[in-house]
Amino acid sequence: MVVGGGLAGVTAALALADEGLRVTLVEGRPRLGGLAFSFTRGELTVDNGQHVYLRCCTAYQWFLERVDATALAPLQDRLDVPVLDVGHPRGPRLGRLRRTALPVPLHLAASLATYPHLSLAERANVGRAALALGGLDPADPALDGEDFGTWLRRHGQSDRAVEALWDLVGVATLNATAGQSSLGLAAMVFKTGLLSAPGAADIGWARAPLGELHDTRARAALDKAGVRTALRTRATALTRTDDGGWQVGVESDAGAERLEADTVVLAVPQRETHGLLPDGALDDPDRLLDIGTAPILNLHVIYDRKVLRRPFFSALGSPVQWVFDRTDASGLADTPGGRGCQYLAVSQSAAQDDIDRPVAELRAKYLPELERLLPAARGAGIRDFFVTRERTATFAPTPGVGRLRPPAPTNAPGLYLAGAWTATGWPATMEGAVRSGLSAAAAALSRLGRPLPFPLQEAA
Repeated sequence: MVVGGGLAGVTAALALADEGLRVTLVEGRPRLGGLAFSFTRGELTVDNGQHVYLRCCTAYQWFLERVDATALAPLQDRLDVPVLDVGHPRGPRLGRLRRTALPVPLHLAASLATYPHLSLAERANVGRAALALGGLDPADPALDGEDFGTWLRRHGQSDRAVEALWDLVGVATLNATAGQSSLGLAAMVFKTGLLSAPGAADIGWARAPLGELHDTRARAALDKAGVRTALRTRATALTRTDDGGWQVGVESDAGAERLEADTVVLAVPQRETHGLLPDGALDDPDRLLDIGTAPILNLHVIYDRKVLRRPFFSALGSPVQWVFDRTDASGLADTPGGRGCQYLAVSQSAAQDDIDRPVAELRAKYLPELERLLPAARGAGIRDFFVTRERTATFAPTPGVGRLRPPAPTNAPGLYLAGAWTATGWPATMEGAVRSGLSAAAAALSRLGRPLPFPLQEAA
């Protein structure tokens, strides 16, 4: 039995079923996909937030292939990130972070050498810091206890370099600023994404609603694999049976019942996991409660005309972080009156300051900022403005979090943990979630004497 239908749970269920096990998956929501999902708003299909992945995210690519959705979330041919600075004294400047086909680290050398948002001295210092970062071992426990911001300052990084480069990448991937991030996790992100292979940081994102990938196609793959999927079914208790198996208490519209299983994978958030764990399953289960959470805010704006000609860009000198064009994915052009309109999603990570602001305040704050960034938005009509909030979008990657994250196996035979918050070595990403599901399945199958070939390849 797998408890939880997010990416971790779906992955674990598919991996176990693929090896011939009879699997039941229970999920309290009426859909699969966890915190990467879609909903309808009128005639639009809206993602709760903008989610991306990189070419180095080989586990998530395995997931896409497994649910027959690879074509729906293509990767860039080569990394190319437009970075628009509207805070420069001499007016807006557009820079680009691009790679070439040269080997690491030369693949980014040309882009860094011409990056207009840093001085010549700052660019040189960034190069030296990147080489030093490449020498770190992200698995070193000592790195987990230090914050990335302190390390950057120690290696000559100015406040401007942190803002215009390190946090530009780090906030989007870690959901925290450098000063609030574990050096171990930051080193993992930058070494894997920027220094492991020339194409490792190429960006991919869904061109269809996330619900099509993570719910519709995932459910079809589960059905085809023979997994019994029970939605609107919440696990309430987990107890050991006399014969060494497990009994899972669940509640659904049909009432309460108890389901039996030889093996259980708990693929739910850390607090929910803490509430279900039987005594002795972890040496110190209260550590799970010390794993903090961090919010992500998404602002959705529909203009009465096209105001952005790129698929996405990132911003400096503005509270706006990343902006994506979601016009096609949402189906806007196919709605009455939608022709010629454009739907932009503004993704704001580490959004503690804004996550609880009323919609009216967010509108007053961000619409003028979008006009600063996009001259074509000045005078454009606003067809709709709405907000999606994920207050516990990710675990907080704070220094010391590594010692709190448990591995997949527990002390209780036949009980395993999955979720991006477990000890994957990755931050809270779709990649981390899928990796955790594969790890839990591999551990369960290993106990049954059926090793799972880990379906992961290095990025090219």
